[in-house]
Amino acid sequence: MGKKLFIAEKPSVAAQFAQALQSRFTRRNGYLESEKEVLTWCVGHLVTMSYPDAYDSSYKRWSLDTIPFIPQVFRYEVIDSVRKQFQIVASLLNRKDVDLIYICTDSGREGEYIYRLVDQEAQVQNKVKKRVWIDSQTEEEILRGIREAKDDSAYD
Repeated sequence: MGKKLFIAEKPSVAAQFAQALQSRFTRRNGYLESEKEVLTWCVGHLVTMSYPDAYDSSYKRWSLDTIPFIPQVFRYEVIDSVRKQFQIVASLLNRKDVDLIYICTDSGREGEYIYRLVDQEAQVQNKVKKRVWIDSQTEEEILRGIREAKDDSAYD
């Protein structure tokens, strides 16, 4: 059996999950790792919608004539200032020894959006993904959320 990967929205929440799990974690660059678990985090948004000029360079200069701009297919890109953390998270999501991903971003629309864009850009495939939905970051609530985590498709 492979490792479980927990992905939080921010480092402070990942630290609370580490404390609740009570495993012996080693600090690595952008994540924590124990014998059975890996904990990592976003730093808020890692991926954003592309600006109009990514579709067509003529949109680089703003004009009333070009709005509203509604593309047929939306494009996304990694935010430059957090590219390093995105690369760490993407590599962990796709690690061969990780077979279960716990999505621990904040419970709500924005937390869901943050993870889903990372998952999409990292091209995560063939992994079981479970959504941890919690109301607070107490140890009891974190453990309950992990125990009762639902398949991420329940939140589509």
